[in-house]
Amino acid sequence: MNFGLTDEQEMIVSSVRSFVEKEIHPHEAEVERTGEVPADVAEKIKQKTLDLGFYACNFPEEVGGAGLCHLEFALVERELGRGSMALTHFFGRPQNILMACEGEQRERYLLPAVRGERMDALAMTEPGAGSDVRGMKCSAKRDGGDWVVNGTKHFISGADHADFIIVFIATGEDDTPKGPKKRITTFLVDRGTPGFTIRDGYKSVSHRGYKNMILEFDNCRLPDAQVLGEVDGGFAVMNEWLYATRITVATMAVGRARRCFDMALNYAAEREQFGQPIGKYQGISFQIADMITEIDAADWLTLASAWRLDQGLPANREIASAKLYASEMLARVTDATLQIYGGMGLMDDFPIERFWRDARVERIWDGTSEIQRHIISRDLLRPLGA
Repeated sequence: MNFGLTDEQEMIVSSVRSFVEKEIHPHEAEVERTGEVPADVAEKIKQKTLDLGFYACNFPEEVGGAGLCHLEFALVERELGRGSMALTHFFGRPQNILMACEGEQRERYLLPAVRGERMDALAMTEPGAGSDVRGMKCSAKRDGGDWVVNGTKHFISGADHADFIIVFIATGEDDTPKGPKKRITTFLVDRGTPGFTIRDGYKSVSHRGYKNMILEFDNCRLPDAQVLGEVDGGFAVMNEWLYATRITVATMAVGRARRCFDMALNYAAEREQFGQPIGKYQGISFQIADMITEIDAADWLTLASAWRLDQGLPANREIASAKLYASEMLARVTDATLQIYGGMGLMDDFPIERFWRDARVERIWDGTSEIQRHIISRDLLRPLGA
């Protein structure tokens, strides 16, 4: 692995960081205060991203994307991690799973999403099925030539702005030696479909303005044309396109940690107590040393997992390690920064308390820390028959 970035990759980092500082940071305090992203601000961010050529940069050139490799896209997400998720959402990175679209679906969903004409969201989690995807109860049953869907999804990020939702739904059940096993199918569901309702979700202390929504299906009829991939093939679609999304969580955690660290470092150099900067005291300086060591370790662990994908190498364990370590690192870094700021760290005069709150969810979504540890240990033990 070459640890140096090419000139083009350095330009990607510089361009996205500059974008975040100019177009995202000035609006963060207002979004934090109101819990809303003004429509005009969202549209401006989206249009400027399109003008820069970064919209849907995670998609290949043949469908209109920028064609970035996994490593380059990780660099983009890392820099976006320096900004509010509620605002960087409009930087526009549609779900790669849309590459599974075929025939008319490409014209209705894939290509408009890449062009920024339609926004998508992904729906998997239910009140009774989080990490246990096969435990989902939202189901679709055949009725004539349609599927009739009933059930609920929750914690669905981005659904408030989405024109359509990519939904995973149980479409049957098989008996296995280990008990019943759900069959899952992926559907494309348009906003406004009869029997389909999107409503406000719960108030979260993390990422204000980046809302989670509740989806309700009440005898919602969907034709076969809305099936993404094969019927009962939801897990195949999921495994091919979604497992790398954990890299996004890891890279954004690194970016947010670096922004937080920069504030801690400057504060430690400027804030004086007992006649000298607090950074001169070992209790602070050692925290600074530990923070940057952990951030660098998470950064390289994350970029290495993206590099493995680009080389066509197995990366499931490495991605899980990156997501686990980076999300837990972010919690330690934000907590240490708050401690360095002292009482002022808890005041909304500084964004430190926001970073601290926002960090908590990273260990939960896209697979909890416990699930990541399960993936890692299973990958190591299975070849040994354990």
